[in-house]
Amino acid sequence: MSEFMPHLAPMVVLLFLGTVLLISCSFLLLSYGAIRRSAFLTKLGWGAAVTIAAGYFLLLSGVSLASSEKTLPSDGWKYFCEIDCHIAYSLIGAQAAVVLGPELEQVSARGQFVVIRVKTWFDERTISAHRGNGPLTPNRRSVLLVDDRGRSFAPSPEGQIAFAQINGPSTPLTQPLRPGESYTTDFVFDVPNDAQTLRLLITEDDPETRFVIGHENSILHKKIYFDTDSAPRLTDSPR
Repeated sequence: MSEFMPHLAPMVVLLFLGTVLLISCSFLLLSYGAIRRSAFLTKLGWGAAVTIAAGYFLLLSGVSLASSEKTLPSDGWKYFCEIDCHIAYSLIGAQAAVVLGPELEQVSARGQFVVIRVKTWFDERTISAHRGNGPLTPNRRSVLLVDDRGRSFAPSPEGQIAFAQINGPSTPLTQPLRPGESYTTDFVFDVPNDAQTLRLLITEDDPETRFVIGHENSILHKKIYFDTDSAPRLTDSPR
């Protein structure tokens, strides 16, 4: 099972850039009208800017309201468009622990540690015919655990360090890949003991995605999660 974020990525990105360009041209017209003291050009520029912005945000909100929340199984793939190719993520292991780290330097969780292993894959089937084999550095990502009450939990720095002392350093999500390559990354979360039905959210961490139509970061848009309950135990999962 796979989900893409956003759908029709080249089209919605071009729509966003085109809207920005048109609004910029409208403000240039407004400024020119002000310099020439032309009430007509000033009103035309201002009216065009407002109309274009309002139309875009109506479309943005409408698509967001029509979206639905989705939860992928652990072996599902969540794809992010990098314009001429796609980076995919999958949840391949999860495990809870009360303490982490070497025996004499163990770190205790405030609640419980949840260790999540994520696979990053540069799907070679999604590249354009002329792209070549050059490396790609993925865009910035935000990684959170979300419980059934809507609370979100970021990775625990203390837990990450303690886990790495036993298992070694983890590959960062910003590690470049070539087509077909993959790697795994471990995340450690410290969640309250009453946190139930935990789901993993991996999404883009770029502010401009809030204004891209159909993107889960845009206003009112529903998210795509991973079900951690269906993930195999981390000790049974390959690195």
